Amino acid sequence: MLNTSDILETVHMIREENLDVRTVTVGISLFDCVSDDVGRLCGRIYDKITKKAEKLVSVASEIEKEYGVPIVNRRVSVTPVSLICGGASPEDCVRIAKTLDRAADTLGVNFIGGYSALVQKGSTVGAENLIRSIPEALAETKIVCSSVNVASTKAGINMDAVAEMGRVIKKTAALTAAEDGIGCAKLVVFANVPEDNPFMAGAFHGIGEGDLAVNVGVSGPGVVASAVRRAGPVSFGELSDVIKKTAFKITRVGQLVAYEASKRLGIPYGIVDLSLAPTPAVGDSVARILEEMGLEVCGTHGTTAALALLNDAVKKGGVMASSHVGGLSGAFIPVSEDAGMISAAACGALSIEKLEAMTAVCSVGLDMIAVPGDTPAETISAVIADEISIGVINTKTTAVRLIPAPGKQVGDTVTFGGLLGSAPVMPLRTASPAAFIARGGRIPAPIHSLKN
Repeated sequence: MLNTSDILETVHMIREENLDVRTVTVGISLFDCVSDDVGRLCGRIYDKITKKAEKLVSVASEIEKEYGVPIVNRRVSVTPVSLICGGASPEDCVRIAKTLDRAADTLGVNFIGGYSALVQKGSTVGAENLIRSIPEALAETKIVCSSVNVASTKAGINMDAVAEMGRVIKKTAALTAAEDGIGCAKLVVFANVPEDNPFMAGAFHGIGEGDLAVNVGVSGPGVVASAVRRAGPVSFGELSDVIKKTAFKITRVGQLVAYEASKRLGIPYGIVDLSLAPTPAVGDSVARILEEMGLEVCGTHGTTAALALLNDAVKKGGVMASSHVGGLSGAFIPVSEDAGMISAAACGALSIEKLEAMTAVCSVGLDMIAVPGDTPAETISAVIADEISIGVINTKTTAVRLIPAPGKQVGDTVTFGGLLGSAPVMPLRTASPAAFIARGGRIPAPIHSLKN
């Protein structure tokens, strides 16, 4: 039976507390598009994407209007391109990226993900060429997103790939300098990447997935912040219960949208990713949740403990609300996309080191962080290595999305607009890690990876 108070509460969450479904993402396998002729490959890719996801935008709009739930993004993810491009040259890979961009534009979606490579243990020719092509691909497309998985708990860390990604990020920033290096905002480096993530820039349709899937990502930091505020100075156990109950309600909205989208599109339901995904909008911030818990400002001592409580409670509440939970599922802390994080970074309360500590207990990692444009590639690689090692040792997903903003120094601001927001340029350590990065090879997997 419908409960009137529950309905009214959900309406209030949408109108006053920024509750939304962040994305409905259709995953599409491209394995049946494989061809040794790049022209034929691109033709097949374009035809399959535009056919299989042709109703995505209209169906999402129907659900949005019918249920009154804002759906912020419509997205597509595809099989990691490095797995289907064979021995394609870097130039051929860019041609594939442009095909993805054209298909996404035809559909009218916000982003398309899957310009990706999985190189945690080594690289194929296709993966190497795709990685080399990333700067040009992201500079010459608008809504293509790219990811590279350089490590896993089972394989260890591919430090050759880590070193290369430092150079790729630098070149991507340079080629998109006119837009503050926005290409880097569409590129993420992973450890233990999930195969069913609906969020960009890391979304792709993994090798264990079926031909098609609908994955939904929810949001709701503003709803959780309001619930914590109303709870007042309760004990930590009571606070956890408040967050769990709120996360349950948020995730139920995502589950409803996922089922409806699956039914209307005729595509199997995949997962709901119950991550708290912030936006630059006031009142839609993970940092503000932590401050509502009693921290004067996000980044001060106690922030990691507060985030650990939040992340755990979100998972516990959300997993009860959905038949299939996946993706990243927790709390995101992207600096440029979170008004509270932006404020904390601007006043100096939030440093790279504190963010790194926070990533040990939450989803993903060092996300949407602007650093000085003259940062050496080796330093970027070292930041990646530090963050990725947290994921490998702790058997969790971690990632890095850094923007070395061309021509910008500490204290300057980069502005991307929309969900990507803006960010103050944050300082990095200046002592060189170049000799460390130059060693090459692979950091071995941790002993606890031997679980067979």
